[in-house]
Order: sequence, then C-alpha cells, then structure tokens
Amino acid sequence: GSTVGSNLQCNTCKKTYSGTQTHLDLVASSGSKQYDESMPLATELFRTPVVSFLYERGWRQNFVFGGFPGPEKEFDMAKNYLKRVLGGKIVDASCGSGMFTRLFAKSGLFSQVIALDYSENMLRQCYEFIEQEENFPKEKVTLVRADISRLPFESSSIDAVHAGAALHCWPSPSTAVAEISRVLRPGGVFVATTYIVDGPFTFLPFVNTFRQNMMGIGGSYFAVSERELEDLCRTCGLVGFTCMRNGPFVMISARKRSS
Repeated sequence: GSTVGSNLQCNTCKKTYSGTQTHLDLVASSGSKQYDESMPLATELFRTPVVSFLYERGWRQNFVFGGFPGPEKEFDMAKNYLKRVLGGKIVDASCGSGMFTRLFAKSGLFSQVIALDYSENMLRQCYEFIEQEENFPKEKVTLVRADISRLPFESSSIDAVHAGAALHCWPSPSTAVAEISRVLRPGGVFVATTYIVDGPFTFLPFVNTFRQNMMGIGGSYFAVSERELEDLCRTCGLVGFTCMRNGPFVMISARKRSS
C-alpha cells in the first residue's frame, strides 16, 4: 500500500521512521542529516540509478549464462518450496526492481508481500514497475528500505523469505541468514538462488584465500559447494536444507524448526 506520509515508531528504541512516496525507510541511519556510510562495492553498485534502471532491461537476462532458468521458471520452482506457507506473509529480500515481488503479488498466493532492498533507486524502480501494471493488487505490497543484516520485523513474524540472486551480494551472508531465521515463524521457509563456483581446483588452499580477498574487497560471497550452503543454513538455525542445481545456479531452501 501507499507509504506517503507514513510514520512508524520502533517499540524498543522509540525511534520514528518515515515513508517517502515510494517506500518506508527503515535503515538504522534513516533520518540522518550529516552522517553517512557506504557499504561494500557489491552493495553500492546496486544503489546507482543506472544499474537500477538496467536491471530488468538487460542485466538480469544475462544470468542465463550462469544457469539461471529465468524469473518465471525460478518463481515456479520457488512455489514448490513455499507450499507449506501459502496464504501467509512473504518478504522478497533484496528485491531489486521487484520482478519477483510482482509475481508473488499477482499470484494471490500470499496475504502480504514485503519488497525489501537496501537500494533506494531499486525501490523507486520497483514502485514505477508496479505503477505500470494494470489491475495490480497494490494493497498487498509494501516497499521497505532495510539492511538484510538488520531486518525491521519482530521475531517469528514472517512466514517466508525469498531472496532471488542476492545471497552472493550480501556483505555477511551468515548475519543475514541468522536474521532471516530470527524473523521466520516456526516452520517458516527460506528460499534463495545464488551461484556455486565449484570445480576441480576448489580444494586448493589459494582458491579459498582468493575468495576471502574478493569478499573483503568487493563484498561478494561465492559458495564452492552445496555442503557449504547447507552448513550456512544449519549454523543459523535452519533445518531441512534442500537444493536444485543447474550448472553454477542453485536454488536452496530451508525452514525454521517447528516448535
């Protein structure tokens, strides 16, 4: 729904957050006038107007070369993992320009869709695409600017979290997945797509050193095996890990343990 003039107050710290025409700004630095901070290169890249504009106009289409089946097929694959939480509230984390947000909303499978991204420009582009849709259920969708490592939701309040082609861009995947685990209801489902960079040389020590250096410089994370992603989910409190591969592409799913 509309966020124009919306004001939300945190019950814990009593800070008030405000909404713009396009989204609610719920990052920690929201409202600051002098203070500013930058994120790793991979995060800052997607905050630029040009990448936000190009994302669905050629950028995302290139993912096919990494084995990504395409948004419609990926959406169908994700639905199979989300059957147990249909009718609930889903967060489309790192939603970008909102291609999956729109698919989730138009499907009618969820009562509420929260499009969440750190990039203001991606959220503006998401808003513009939604405005261009005919008969779109806008009342079901809320656009939120937030840090994936500091989700602005109560614990055990979300039925599902989807993250399409995003995990490899998160500054700290473990912190992010731990936050996702925190906000999921018992039995809630996490579904994500990313890359696995495996091969005959991934066991060599210098490969892991190179990967760590890349993470430090650019903020990009590259998994080298399905077991690594399973271990990430397990250490963050998720169970029932499963995945589907197509070359470098992988879709993973795990759930929060039922109480």
